[in-house]
Amino acid sequence: MSTNCFETSSHERVRTIADLQFGRGVGALLFPDEVGFTRSTTGRVRNIMLGRDRLATIRAQDGRLTLGIEGARRLHAILPAPSYRVVILDEVEEFVAAGKNAMARHVVMADPMIRAGDEVLVVASGDQLVATGTAMLSGDEMTACMYGVGVNVRSGRE
Repeated sequence: MSTNCFETSSHERVRTIADLQFGRGVGALLFPDEVGFTRSTTGRVRNIMLGRDRLATIRAQDGRLTLGIEGARRLHAILPAPSYRVVILDEVEEFVAAGKNAMARHVVMADPMIRAGDEVLVVASGDQLVATGTAMLSGDEMTACMYGVGVNVRSGRE
């Protein structure tokens, strides 16, 4: 893929979104120079790809990133625990890895900085990545509640 002015500004844009969403400096580590983009019919960046793997998608309604499992793997390697992590019981790990939602009653620990709507990493004991998805409750609510969905899982590990 040739690099032109349009692609350069797309790289800067997705890196800036990642920095705002996950912390300063994350964008450059999450999205290397080799990433490519798929675009919507209006020409806006839709998916951020590294080879054939989808790292992330920019949500049209709010401009935030949603992670693919490969993007989650990269973010997991970048951010130290407990940042953006929801720790679940080992007994439900395989269900969540298969794409089932992480229920609040199965949450052992969650980053207290998580807000409802944040993109999060679902991990098992030992900080093993299980899935990625959207937090439905804040980090504190996930550990306090015994009912409801804690994380709406989008992608489980393969």
